[in-house]
Amino acid sequence: MRYWNTAVCKTNGINMHYTRTGRNKQPLILLHGLMANGLCWTDLAHVLEKEYDVIMPDARGHGNSSVPDFGYRYEDHANDVAGLINALRLSPPILLGHSMGGMTAAVVASRKPNLLRGLVLADPTFLSPKVQREVRDSDVAVQHRRMLNMSLSEVVADARDRHPNRAAETLEMFARARLQTSMAAFDVLTPTNPDYKMLVSAIDVPSLIVFGDKGVVSPVVAGEPQRLNPKLQTEQIPEAGHSVHLDQPERFVAAVRSFIRSIGTVIYS
Repeated sequence: MRYWNTAVCKTNGINMHYTRTGRNKQPLILLHGLMANGLCWTDLAHVLEKEYDVIMPDARGHGNSSVPDFGYRYEDHANDVAGLINALRLSPPILLGHSMGGMTAAVVASRKPNLLRGLVLADPTFLSPKVQREVRDSDVAVQHRRMLNMSLSEVVADARDRHPNRAAETLEMFARARLQTSMAAFDVLTPTNPDYKMLVSAIDVPSLIVFGDKGVVSPVVAGEPQRLNPKLQTEQIPEAGHSVHLDQPERFVAAVRSFIRSIGTVIYS
């Protein structure tokens, strides 16, 4: 990680902070979920950095990126990502997003397909309007406000209670990210999300949905996009929840590598 670069990109009216592992390889952009940040992909980036130019941005309202007073809809996040791709003058990247980042990635792919080479959605927030309202009306934002008044050690201890099998380094990394997440970022939970069926129907790049057996996306939900779009593949990873990349990291990496290789290799010099 000592050789990784950090920088700020001006895009869509904000400063977007990102970490980048190295150039002259196939670019792979990793989009985190709500209450995380780019560095929460550190473990995956370590595994993939020899093969890919891994770019890990902080979404607006997260990490070291700007915290504007408004503009937290998925369309805003997607415009930030498209601006990052253009500002860095990337050859078409693979875009991988988890949860909120997965929905953001789907919006980018559906609206600006020429920007991308491929798409991986890790348990994206493909929720019905009813479930969206339930999430909005839950106490998730209230809990986060309480966390912001806690110390790092207290947030780590809380995370350890909920995820006792995760490494101490991972727990601390996510705890730091949580303390860097603004309350404004929770505006993304305001219904309605983009219609994921319409998004998937419009995607024109090779795509993969990876999901667990205890996450947001179920086999039924995953089957709907696959029927709508023949370019979309699905892979269920057993014994994994919403954070499928953390619960089963080796299987997740294998799925991602297999998918990217299936869409062809590009030589960079």
